[in-house]
Amino acid sequence: MNKDIKDAIAVLRQNSGTAYLSSVDGEGYPVMRAMLVLEHDSIETQYFSTNTSSCKVSYYQANSKASVYYCNPDTFMGALFVGDMEVCTDQETKDFLWREGFERYYPKGVTDPDYCVLKFTAKWGAYYHGLQNTRFAIDEL
Repeated sequence: MNKDIKDAIAVLRQNSGTAYLSSVDGEGYPVMRAMLVLEHDSIETQYFSTNTSSCKVSYYQANSKASVYYCNPDTFMGALFVGDMEVCTDQETKDFLWREGFERYYPKGVTDPDYCVLKFTAKWGAYYHGLQNTRFAIDEL
């Protein structure tokens, strides 16, 4: 993989406040949502917070296939990651992702049973910019 592309993807992810997550609903249709970007373990892993009671959690529990898309609409740059989503309800992961202000969404705090973490692990991806689309394996990044 070209180092310039690798660096551009890293900057795009780092500067994105929003990522678009796809799941597969119970009828096999793709469903997409915008989510706040919170934490990167590596280029391979991304974490998101959500309500345990949300329908996307039940979708991921039934079918872990997912994608995450980052984009900069001003420069027509985008990075797609395809992989699997894990629903994490263990306290250690919930503590790891907890942020000040989350009480607004999870009134019982970090132990709120309606608070969970989505952990996305990518298998492959694609980068689009300058009318070129480059597919890559995660281990190339």
